[in-house]
Amino acid sequence: MAESASDNAVTNIAALRRGYEAFQTGNLDLLRDELFDADIVWHSPGRNPLSGDFKGADAVIASFVRQAEETAGTFKVEVHDILGSDDHAVALATASAQRNGKSISEPYAHVCHFRDGKLTEAWILNYDTYKVDELYS
Repeated sequence: MAESASDNAVTNIAALRRGYEAFQTGNLDLLRDELFDADIVWHSPGRNPLSGDFKGADAVIASFVRQAEETAGTFKVEVHDILGSDDHAVALATASAQRNGKSISEPYAHVCHFRDGKLTEAWILNYDTYKVDELYS
């Protein structure tokens, strides 16, 4: 018999889905004000100018704005699925972007930790970090 998801898991899945919808439509205020913990930590892998650990909602939002600027607004995400538990949600997705005549379409996993309905820490796990580095370097 299949086990049903807990209320927290369902809440975390819904929050991450809502976050992706807000990101895709440029509703960064919703992310900052409703979904992100004020002390969120966002880990972006690689060795490019957009890599690093961003601490605090404003720093995370600023990294999103810079990504949009660097790609002239072409950065998009196609979410394939979102899985969740009491403390986490994981998005399986494909990111695409164009920059300086280069383009990518790369699968990735986005692991998110939630506490009290807010996203507190996030890790982006790219399939090919070198390809992402090449786009942004």
